[in-house]
Amino acid sequence: MRFAVIYGSVRSERQGIRAVRWIASVLRERGHEVDVVDPMAMPLPMLDRMYKEYDEGAAPEAMESIARIFRSVDGFVAVSGEYNHAVPPALKNLLDHFQAEYLWRPAAILTYSAGHTGGARAQVQLRAILGELGLVTIPAMLDVPRVAKAIDEDGTDLEGHLTRSVDRYCDELEWYARALARGRDAGVPYE
Repeated sequence: MRFAVIYGSVRSERQGIRAVRWIASVLRERGHEVDVVDPMAMPLPMLDRMYKEYDEGAAPEAMESIARIFRSVDGFVAVSGEYNHAVPPALKNLLDHFQAEYLWRPAAILTYSAGHTGGARAQVQLRAILGELGLVTIPAMLDVPRVAKAIDEDGTDLEGHLTRSVDRYCDELEWYARALARGRDAGVPYE
């Protein structure tokens, strides 16, 4: 299967990229193709027009590239920090540029923080945001407290607790991806 890992921080000393590298490597080790969608590498303008509002071929190149990735994947992993009890503005901006590309696909939520909460409050918001966009969020969620101590720069789990809990998370994501792919193949209620 193929998954898009969506990241939403554009801070100069962002630490969540560690979690992105870790979950991407876990998915690859499980035999999946992974595309990382990072607003630092694929900058989008502040939302003025959604991708669907452009004539075919007229969207900015970064938006076109992201749309191609999103249309090709079986599911998503949204990786988010917690900014003032909410998701980062860059993540919300990235997500809001698209909609049809998400329909009938699963999303897993992974949050992190510098402190002990692991981004738990952002999880609640992300579940609502992703659902509104047409994604089905899986029941399992992962949180990474003290991300800079839990995962190194290369994405290695330094403490081992993430590796112990990730199997159920990935099993659910894979199950939902297979189930929703069968549903899409059989026909969807609307497009």
